Amino acid sequence: MQKIILVLGATGTLGKPISYALKEAGFQVRIMTRDLQKAHIIFDNSFEMVAWDVMDANCLEQALHGCYGVHISLPTEVEQPVAETVTRLASRHGVERISYISGATVAEEHRWFPMINRKFLAEKAITESEIPYTIFCPTWVMDGLKMFINQGRAFMFGTQPCPYHWVAGEDIASMVSTAYRIDEAENKRIIVHGPEAIHLSDALRRYCTVIQPEIKQVSSMPFWLVKMLATLTNNQQLKGACEMMSYFETVGESTSAPKNDGILAAPAITLDQWLGSRKASLSSISI
Repeated sequence: MQKIILVLGATGTLGKPISYALKEAGFQVRIMTRDLQKAHIIFDNSFEMVAWDVMDANCLEQALHGCYGVHISLPTEVEQPVAETVTRLASRHGVERISYISGATVAEEHRWFPMINRKFLAEKAITESEIPYTIFCPTWVMDGLKMFINQGRAFMFGTQPCPYHWVAGEDIASMVSTAYRIDEAENKRIIVHGPEAIHLSDALRRYCTVIQPEIKQVSSMPFWLVKMLATLTNNQQLKGACEMMSYFETVGESTSAPKNDGILAAPAITLDQWLGSRKASLSSISI
């Protein structure tokens, strides 16, 4: 019988490749989502899908029934309470593994930033649960570059002087699926860096050149201007993005070097390789 892994956040940027990688590795993947219609567009009928709310403890308890493992890859607004609920319920259902996508800069000294504090507390709940876990802490993900494109223009906030070891979602997915198959990955917290350190401005320019060549330049807006615009328009999303980019400009990439003791293969996909595959994918769709 196939082992079942419950994926929370399967329709998200990282949840999708992780779900496919787990399926390819031979697991039965159970997807818990509020948007069943969206899930059916992304996944075929070989995936088990349930239309429940991850914030509802009763729904989570039902979804955990019979599961070998549970993977958490959720928006930061909900991941802490969900992680705490999952760890409280998992042991009574015989869950044997938990995996979670955290962040490379998550550390005690950075808890002053709300997003990092939520991730820190989610990690704490998982590591104290006595259920074997693997926590993945990636730096910036290539799949997130599209977030800097708005209305046909590419924007970044601040100067962003620190380069990031951009990592492809496919590499993270491969690491997650491998972790579920080997005991050596149990109770590990793994910093995940891609093979190259690239500044945000350069990564965005390369993204636009390949994916959206009509965008000829990357604009940089000072934080004071972004804050003023967010206040004048009462745009909470813009305010949040400004605060997040200000945090990363202050902190940089991570407080510790990547280390997984050779347990999992290090990410190998370069930005140019990733862009090439995305361009090929878009070309096949247009044909």
